[in-house]
This record gives sequence, structure tokens and C-alpha cells, in this order.
Amino acid sequence: MSFRTALTGLNAASADLGVISNNIANNNTTGFKASRAEFGDIYSLSDLGTSTRRSIGTGVKLNAVSQQFKQGNLETTSNPLDLAIDGEGFFSLKDNDGSMVYTRAGAFQLNKEGYVVNSLGQKLQGYQTNPTTGAIDLGTESDLQTQTANIDPKQTTTGEYGVNLNAGSVAPTAAFDFGDSRTYNFASAMTVFDSLGNDHSLNAYFVRAGAPPAAAPAGTTAAWQVFFNIDGLQLDGSPLPAAGAAQPYGTLCFDAFGDIVGTLNAAGVATGGNAISLTGAGLPPLGTGIVPTNGPDPLTGAGIPNGAQNPINISGTPPGVTIKFDSVTQYGSPSGNNEITQDGYATGRVVGVDVGEDGSISGRYSNGQAKVLGQVILANFRNTQGLSPIGDSSWAETAASGQPVKGPPGTASLGIVRSGALELSNVELSEQLVKMISAQRNFQANAQVISTADQMTQTLLQMR
Repeated sequence: MSFRTALTGLNAASADLGVISNNIANNNTTGFKASRAEFGDIYSLSDLGTSTRRSIGTGVKLNAVSQQFKQGNLETTSNPLDLAIDGEGFFSLKDNDGSMVYTRAGAFQLNKEGYVVNSLGQKLQGYQTNPTTGAIDLGTESDLQTQTANIDPKQTTTGEYGVNLNAGSVAPTAAFDFGDSRTYNFASAMTVFDSLGNDHSLNAYFVRAGAPPAAAPAGTTAAWQVFFNIDGLQLDGSPLPAAGAAQPYGTLCFDAFGDIVGTLNAAGVATGGNAISLTGAGLPPLGTGIVPTNGPDPLTGAGIPNGAQNPINISGTPPGVTIKFDSVTQYGSPSGNNEITQDGYATGRVVGVDVGEDGSISGRYSNGQAKVLGQVILANFRNTQGLSPIGDSSWAETAASGQPVKGPPGTASLGIVRSGALELSNVELSEQLVKMISAQRNFQANAQVISTADQMTQTLLQMR
């Protein structure tokens, strides 16, 4: 009996050493979780199926090798697609055979089709963006694929001049002339874009009025006329008018505190807000170009004479832009630009990828824009100890683990995602070395039991 009991001890110590050696071997394996050997004693049972007070244990058995899913340390890297989970959860990956595997190892890259994959070619799962709205579609889980195509240009529809106009300025005495800075008090430029992504310089000229117009809102104490041109031409693309011939596109009205109280359009009618529409009644569309034509149709005679100019819209539909002046002021300091914004942009190519804590993957484009390309999915299990380890720091779902509960990072019990970082192995090397010494002593002690039992057997065999 002692031989068999000690033999189970040797097997247990050997299994313990095997677990410890596996932990030590994977000390530098990304996303690895240390294992622990769990043992149970063995007792012989009586005929009634129970042990008695005189029962002697018959050894030890290996009950389980359980993995410890505590958080590993995070190591920063220079790759934005290196992802680490800070908290609970697993990355969900689709294997090449279509099966799902789960891992904490987040060393990802893009393959030639733009899919986010690991070194084994397994595809990271996530939510895609709605092609119409650009929002994350939480109802559609699929292989995460980044879009490498250029971002489409966006035509400017709204712009804002955040300027201060010097309250001490006086009205010019000469008629307004685009080419004479003495006829206006301040000028500011805004870059706008047409539907093809071409940039244009929209220039605003501010002229202090001698007295507020009769149609100015109540409380108006000062008014400024605003003239515009684009790329050195009128908004319809025709040459700039002679001195004194240009008409203002609107008027800004200020109260005694320097705050804007409203605007008037080109016709001198209050707009009901702090904006001037450059596509209002009687105004040509913004971004109109001028090209010569070849004269009237020779059969019908329709058209315009040879050598005349025909305006064509080069800015797409709808043409024009609304200029806001919500943040314009009239204070007693030099005129200047505080902020100038507009909502258009040129086409752009992908120059980088960023991943947020919520798992959202955004593309950075050469035109300064950012576009959400998808969102990483995390999965969690009711019983992580029930997961089946399949190697490569990955696990498979089992009946014991339960079905995965999936969602965006940072929701429910799921952790957040750290971009440019990897989760290291959670193996404590010093702890494993101490356990190794203990397992070695256990093995030696059980071997000594066998040696002692052998000597006792030899003594019995030598009795006469």
C-alpha cells in the first residue's frame, strides 16, 4: 500500500512541476494566464460507500489545472493596433475554420484586405458602421475591416467668423473698393470647399456704417456692412466691380455693450438671426465659375453670342454657404480674428488609425478629418474557469463556461481597451520559483517513502 500511495505522490509532484514549468516557460507570453495544480486526497470506501474512522488515505490525485484570470501588467508599444484589455473580458476572434476563439492577447495588424487580424490570421470581431449615417451599428457583428479608400470631400455649407471689430473705428469717407484698404476697416479670409474638394478663399470686408439702418433691430447702436468676394472675383465668378459699385451682402448690428443683436440681408431686411446667407434672393450661388461659350446653337439660334461668358456652377448642389456671426463682437480693441471655422473639407487619404477606450476604431485622414471605421467587441463568461485552453493564449467556449456575453468595451462588466499596449503574462516568477522548490521537496519525500517501504519489504523477505 505504501508503494502505491507514494507513487501517487510522485505523480502529483511531477504534475505540479509540469504546471510550474509551463508557467515559467510562458513568463513572456502576451496574454498568458498562469495555471495552478489543484489536488485532492484519496480514501478507500467501506461496503456502505463511506470511509471509516480507521480508514487510511491511499494517496493524492490531480483534480484540476485551473488558470488564474487575474489582470496582467500592461506594456506600452508603438503600434496603435496593439490592444490590451484593462478589466474583464476577452477579444472575440474568428478562426480560419469559422469557429470562435477568445483571447486576451491583443497584438493585431491589418492584412492585405484591411481586416484586423492576429499573427495566426484570426479575424477580430466588432461592430461595423452604418454606411448611411456613419454611426456604429450595434446590431451587426462581423469581421472588423478598415476602409482604406479616400474619404469623400464635403462642400462647405456653414462658416463662422469669430472676429472682433474695433468699436473705435470710424466710417471710411470714400466709397467701398475691394482693391483699396482705405475704404474698409477690416478684412478676413476663410477657406471654403466646393463639392469636388477644391479650396477657395472667401474674403469678408467689414465697413463701419455712419449710422444704423432704419430696419436695424431694437437696441442697435452701431452697424457694419459686410462685402464678400471669392478667389478675387465676385460670388458669381465675374470680375470685381469698380470702386463704389459693389453692394454689401449684409449688415451686422451691435448694441451698446458690443454684442451682436442681429443681421440684415442684402436687401436691408432683418434675417431674424446672426447669419448672412450667400444664397439668398437676388444673390448668385457661391462657387460659380465663368467659362466662354461657343455661341448659340447653329440650328435653333438658342444660347448666347460668341465670346460671351456663361456661368456654370462648380460647387455642386446645394450651392452657397451660410455665414454665421454668433461670436462676433465690437469691443474697444484692435480688430482681429479670434476664430474662423467652416464645415467643408477636401478629399483625404488614411494616414493613421486610432482606437479609443470604448473600442471605436477611427481613421485619421490627410485632410485633418477623422472617421469611425468600427468598434471592437469584448466577450465575457459567467464561469471563466470553464473555458477550454486551446493554446496560443486562447480559449474556447464550453458548456461549463456558459455562452459569451458580448458588448462594447466599458459597458456592463466589460473592461476598457488600451491602444498601443499589450497585456503581459500574469506569471509571478518569484512565486513560481518558490513553488518549484516545494514541488521538488515533495517529489524527494515521496521517493524517500518508496525507498523506506522497499527496505521494510526486504527485511520481511529476509526473516527465517
